[in-house]
Amino acid sequence: MTSTPELGKYGVWRLHSAFTPELSRAIESFGYGTIWLGGSPPADLTTTEEILDATETVVVATGIVNIWSDAAADVAQSYHRLEKKHPGRFLLGIGAGHPEATQEYTKPYDALVAYLDELDTAGVPVERRVLAALGPKVLALAADRTAGAHPYLTTPEHTREAREALGPNKILAPEHKVVLESDPQKAREIGRPPVNNPYLHLRNYTNNLNRLGYSDEEIGDGGSDRLIDALVAHGTADAIAGRLQEHLAAGASHVTLHSLPDDADPLETYREIAAALLR
Repeated sequence: MTSTPELGKYGVWRLHSAFTPELSRAIESFGYGTIWLGGSPPADLTTTEEILDATETVVVATGIVNIWSDAAADVAQSYHRLEKKHPGRFLLGIGAGHPEATQEYTKPYDALVAYLDELDTAGVPVERRVLAALGPKVLALAADRTAGAHPYLTTPEHTREAREALGPNKILAPEHKVVLESDPQKAREIGRPPVNNPYLHLRNYTNNLNRLGYSDEEIGDGGSDRLIDALVAHGTADAIAGRLQEHLAAGASHVTLHSLPDDADPLETYREIAAALLR
């Protein structure tokens, strides 16, 4: 029987194009359990393979392969290649992306169901795939058809609701942005732009934030301080670790941190937060 990969409690999320073998080995050495490849990695999953080749035990996951741009048959072929070469170390995250970014974006729930059907036919096990899921309908689909959910741009409050929707035994692996900066104003200046552009202009995210109690006024004009503080953990490494641990207390099985700004060297942030999380 196929088993679900052991993700560990904490992981790292970064754009797939920004990973190198050297960075991946460092992340593994710090004690993180999973590397998440963001930014819609292409179906050939060559970056995933390079990271698996360069490391020994860390799980590598996609966060996420976009169903509109990558055919299920091609993704399944890549899955089987990676599974044969690195058994048990790859988790396939898939999702429907954003309606604003995809002309073909029609009936995303039905498209996800059809994509999962194709993965079933191609022999990709339920235990080796997760869905990008925010709302209750897709969370329920994740519970029924995959190993769990990988929510993006969320809060511990969402994690609590997602755990209720998924049930007790599914993977729940939220992403949370972090800025290792103790001055709140400076931290918000770093964290606000990548949250605002594009996410506060994408309706799947704004709808989710509305459900969590944030008004359109708080979401508009770059996001209120309250909203940015909820979505971007900042402060000392210990303070950030405490915020990430709130997800675990709310029901997450794994939390993946996303260091900002994206174009800065994240190594010291990963090192310091790992020391606070794993001590």
